[in-house]
Amino acid sequence: MNAPRSIAMPAEERSWGNARLERDLELTDTDFATIRQLIYRRAGIVLAEHKREMVYSRLAKRLRHHGLTRFADYLARLEGQPDAREWEAFTNALTTNLTAFFREAHHFPLLADHVRARPGKVRIWCAAASTGEEPYSIAMTLIDTMGAHSGQAEVVATDIDTDALARARTGIYPLEQVCKLEEATIKRFFQRGKGVHQGFARIRPDVASMIDFQPLNLLAAQWPVTGPFDAIFCRNTMIYFDKSTQARILERFAPLLKPDGLLFAGHSENFSQITDAFRLRGQTVYTRHAAR
Repeated sequence: MNAPRSIAMPAEERSWGNARLERDLELTDTDFATIRQLIYRRAGIVLAEHKREMVYSRLAKRLRHHGLTRFADYLARLEGQPDAREWEAFTNALTTNLTAFFREAHHFPLLADHVRARPGKVRIWCAAASTGEEPYSIAMTLIDTMGAHSGQAEVVATDIDTDALARARTGIYPLEQVCKLEEATIKRFFQRGKGVHQGFARIRPDVASMIDFQPLNLLAAQWPVTGPFDAIFCRNTMIYFDKSTQARILERFAPLLKPDGLLFAGHSENFSQITDAFRLRGQTVYTRHAAR
């Protein structure tokens, strides 16, 4: 679940002038407050007041799917069935997935330098994999860096959004998105689609085979991942959490990293004042605190 460099308002939040979008479904102030509470408890996401139009647009699809006209009825159904699969759809709808290949590009040479000095197996955890661009970028970096030894590398890629993970597993992307990369990178790591697949590109199997995609909620009591990792990427995700949630997650990251392991954060995230488990090493790159 990655966030934009400076959060741009999604199209579904925009309106002309001060006019509120026309609505055929009933969303009351109480409904919106309940939605904010539920997504915070479920995923730690803090929804601001100005996200009301986004919430309406995204969840309206779920109401129509169930033939409902009032958000109150949808929320009552959710709360009455704590183990229902609809919770997954609810969470997926309110998760933002904005990402790109080699986004925040300065991190990847740092990862390469870090890996180059390490013997044996290398394990990286991408904790907000979204639709896959980030973990595939990590895998490409490992192949470039480790060469013939890249078979000893593993990327664990997790996200709370199961729809995004399903897209990530396919490894298929619109060609206009892939064409932003250097031609040499495209030729080495992608297969261009033909016929009915024209206009798309697929990640090559040797890259895809390095990645293990798994659903994971960072607020869950148990995480289905085990360390130690040489690096953890958790970029542009913490901005959706409050400070106390950020601190808890960082404290759980620390023991999963090797003593000299790296934590990569988003450019708008600063963890220095949140926990003493990590110390700043470079631009949005942290390492485990020696005392810890």
